[in-house]
Amino acid sequence: MELDIQCEEMNPSRWAELLSTMKTCKAIRLDDCGLSSSDCKDLSSVINTNPSLTELKLNNNELGDAGIEYLCKGLLTPSCSLQKLWLQNCNLTSASCETLRSVLSAQPSLTELHVGDNRLGTDGVKVLCQGLMNPSCKLQKLQLEYCELTADIVEDLNAALQTKPTLKELSLSNNTLGDTAVKQLCRGLVEARCDLELLHLENCGITSDSCRDISAVLSNKSSLIDLSVGDNKIGDSGLALLCQGLLHPNCKIQKLWLWDCDLTNISCKDLSRVISTKETLIEISLIDNNLRDAGMEMLCQALKDPRAQLQELWVRECGLTTACCKAVSSALSVNKHLKILHMGENKLGDAGVELLREGLLHPNCNIQSLWLGNCDLTADCGTTLATIMVSKQCLTELDLSYNTLEDDGMRKICEALRNPNCKLQQLILYDIFWSAEVDDELRALEESKPELKIIS
Repeated sequence: MELDIQCEEMNPSRWAELLSTMKTCKAIRLDDCGLSSSDCKDLSSVINTNPSLTELKLNNNELGDAGIEYLCKGLLTPSCSLQKLWLQNCNLTSASCETLRSVLSAQPSLTELHVGDNRLGTDGVKVLCQGLMNPSCKLQKLQLEYCELTADIVEDLNAALQTKPTLKELSLSNNTLGDTAVKQLCRGLVEARCDLELLHLENCGITSDSCRDISAVLSNKSSLIDLSVGDNKIGDSGLALLCQGLLHPNCKIQKLWLWDCDLTNISCKDLSRVISTKETLIEISLIDNNLRDAGMEMLCQALKDPRAQLQELWVRECGLTTACCKAVSSALSVNKHLKILHMGENKLGDAGVELLREGLLHPNCNIQSLWLGNCDLTADCGTTLATIMVSKQCLTELDLSYNTLEDDGMRKICEALRNPNCKLQQLILYDIFWSAEVDDELRALEESKPELKIIS
């Protein structure tokens, strides 16, 4: 049994009712529920008396250090077999880290710890690293995003990595590490015995100087399948270095996030080689890079390579226009693997969607999720969109937000939704203005098609 509640303020009677339920739950998730330190006393008792509880998720609650102190009393009991603990954005400080260290040292069942968005600081996480180094600790996933860490943490992290072969996932995004620390971390990862699968270093102050060392991790850790270095100014020169590791035979990367990395169309030649030859790669995010039409055309050429296995391509806000849509359409008509395509915030226009239609309607195209928000679309492309919705039965998610479709365009969308051949499950329509009559049509459609969710 699982208890999964979000964004609900707890009054005493409701809390008492839930506590009774929690005694037999395998998972308790109470994100954004207005919980405080006093509620942690009750949760500690639940942990102590419910040996079947394996997951506790308490993100975005004002638990504070006092709350964690109460909670950990339950976590330290012999009957506790918790595996996953989520405490993101819970108003914790370094004072909580000594308590959490004792849990890491004493609870071999704990395999996931998520403590991001807390002001733990470098000194606090150094204490956590002591717990990681305990032989009893079997942690596999450690999330430390937005923890106010500095370069000084890396020596302790590396020491912990050397003793922790169980570690699979490490997220350090949104901490001011800088190139020197990231280089040091990467050298430690290359030497570490752990089979790391996920490494997230978004917004860590990385430049091209770090990329050779990150590339070495890719070359040496065939276990690494998920790398995110988004929101770092690595530029085209850094990307070229990364691609050396990505193209290495040992590299088995599956998910690669390079959003807002100061890339241009120059990088697309290297990226095309990765897409066309790295058959393990199934997801790439290039959001907010100045790729432009020339870069997108190179990527599309790679998508047409029989070896390309990419399933998700995110190219939102990449300076694209109508001019690249013929190449995208051609790729869609050849590539059978691509299922998710994010092209929002590009000036594709009605003419661009008309060009995309041929590829989208091709029998080879298996697109399931298509994002065209803020693409300068008007009511004139309503018929084209409606045709795609009705004809492409594998399409289950469509985003048309921030486009001036108006009533005429929306009526064509509604007509398509009424067609039994339309299998859309989620239609996203933020900031599109329509009349009360169209609004009534949309509401009626939601009632008549329970599988359809319209988000506006």
